[in-house]
Amino acid sequence: MARDHEKYQRGAHTVVDLKYHFVWKTKYSYKVLRGDIGLRARAIIREICAEHGMIVVKGNIRPDHIHILVSAPTYLSPAKMAQFLKGKSSYRLQRDFPELRKQYWGQHLWSRGYFCSTVGSVTEETIKGYIENQGEEESVFQVWDDSKPESSSDGSSSVSV
Repeated sequence: MARDHEKYQRGAHTVVDLKYHFVWKTKYSYKVLRGDIGLRARAIIREICAEHGMIVVKGNIRPDHIHILVSAPTYLSPAKMAQFLKGKSSYRLQRDFPELRKQYWGQHLWSRGYFCSTVGSVTEETIKGYIENQGEEESVFQVWDDSKPESSSDGSSSVSV
């Protein structure tokens, strides 16, 4: 088991832990991701992730859809990751399995959309509490959920972010 500080990706001036859960399905919900095609899809997804600095944390290939949890670098947006994963895997699977080209005559193995959700090791409530309980130094802004400035006991206002 990795220690807490080993789970973070470190850059010259950054320390991050960005994980995304992606789900996408085959076009027309055809159940084609079985046997050799499913195994090859798993290998291709691992290759694509390695090519772009993503790390597969966990994955599951179902006959008609894919679930994947990836850790990604800061320079990759979720949309770009989905583009790489879906586009390159579709091309490579159809190249390796000509029977897929017959079934998916428009060269689109995947349906148009995808699901993506961020995954965090800290809950939203924890972050809100951390922000609200920062030091009480003079130049520190306090943050509240509502957007109206609130007055303090000394008559000064605070700014919502």
